[in-house]
Amino acid sequence: MEALFSFFLGFFAPKEYQISPAAETMPAIEMVEQPTFEAVAQYPVAPALAGLKNWINSEPIDSLDDLHGQVVLIDFWTYSCINCIRTLPHVQALYEKYADDGFTVLGLHAPEFSYERKFENVQAAAKKYHLTYPIALDNDFLTWHNYNNRYWPAHYLIDKTGRIRYTHFGEGKYAEMDAWVGKLLRE
Repeated sequence: MEALFSFFLGFFAPKEYQISPAAETMPAIEMVEQPTFEAVAQYPVAPALAGLKNWINSEPIDSLDDLHGQVVLIDFWTYSCINCIRTLPHVQALYEKYADDGFTVLGLHAPEFSYERKFENVQAAAKKYHLTYPIALDNDFLTWHNYNNRYWPAHYLIDKTGRIRYTHFGEGKYAEMDAWVGKLLRE
């Protein structure tokens, strides 16, 4: 199925947004209750934020360093993707549940279609779906490419030290994501 998805995305996407066949995939990540420093060091450092514009619900966040010491969920989404729409209530619920404990969500809107590039449309979608966490537009796919991302929706959970500890692509795994957020906040 992934090969078919990649074929169609590569076929229909403009050349600058096509997926590189050499794009790295994230390693499988196992939950360990109290990892050692050496164990945590094996996880990849979260790539830099780049090219994010038109922030909603927040002042601009220029770097993940601005969020050091917090657990951060990067959520790549687009407002007309049905799979993304179905995940939004769960992402919002996580934000509401853990925001006061040092958790934040960065909803990075990466447009699949040209009309999704308009700030007003993304702003209206954020209002329609009652999203209160920080959202920015990644219209040039700079952060998307930094993460070698290939999917909508895509979730990258970053620990307090700035390392990616959990990833999930598509819908589902909501209880697992919640467990990971709670675990990383306790570390």
